[in-house]
Amino acid sequence: MSEPGGDRRRDDLARISEAMERAGDLLAGFARRDLDVEHKEPGHPVTEADRAADDLLKEMLPREGEGWLSEETVDDPARLDCRRVWVVDPLDGTKEFIAGVPEWCVSIALVEDGQPVAGGIYNPVAGDRVLGAVGLGVTYGGEAAALTGHTSVEGARVLASRSEIRRGEWQRWSDVGCDVVATGSVAYKLALVAAGRADATWTLTPKSEWDVAAGAALVLAAGGEVRLPDGTVRRFNQANPKLPGFVAAGPELMGKLTRMFAG
Repeated sequence: MSEPGGDRRRDDLARISEAMERAGDLLAGFARRDLDVEHKEPGHPVTEADRAADDLLKEMLPREGEGWLSEETVDDPARLDCRRVWVVDPLDGTKEFIAGVPEWCVSIALVEDGQPVAGGIYNPVAGDRVLGAVGLGVTYGGEAAALTGHTSVEGARVLASRSEIRRGEWQRWSDVGCDVVATGSVAYKLALVAAGRADATWTLTPKSEWDVAAGAALVLAAGGEVRLPDGTVRRFNQANPKLPGFVAAGPELMGKLTRMFAG
């Protein structure tokens, strides 16, 4: 006997899987040629590849009655009245994409009643493909995946923003004994935690829902937790889609991390 809503959630995952594969293939084609780069604001580049992938995903994913929130689409407040909302970053890690660093990805989340319930993150260059839904678990490259199970801050493999490390923002945790690994793309870091390739990731720098929602769905599907730095849980599909930062880890490690931040 299948779990309640399981068939619908599998349909959601099938839609996510097809869409992220097609968008990833599209972006991989752009990565092999010179790009026109604009800046929405200082430090936030956008390319024709971002926009092409956004157009493709918007065509493939939303159905009648479903909302849409994407970094590359003008926000439509009608999404606030939708139970089901697609939260998408068609190219997370644009700086890495432009520089040829293989740490960018397609990031797709389905948020239902404010909760990220299904997601897919695909890095076609690295071959990393993470897909999952709450209640159905997570796959990495098509195989079942799980959190690492690491429970202490000491010795934890933690993925961190390369730019935050460069600015010195991680010096405050230099004595806690974790192994900090610089990695591009917020979504990609979260996906690697969900797939058991790292123990945790966090940032105290504000991020947008489209940066976090898909990875949050994957971490939750794997049995982990995603919280704000103060330890509270964030509801998604907010009128202001900004988060003050986040922490992602397994439940026991999460408790120790939030105590560390509170101290």
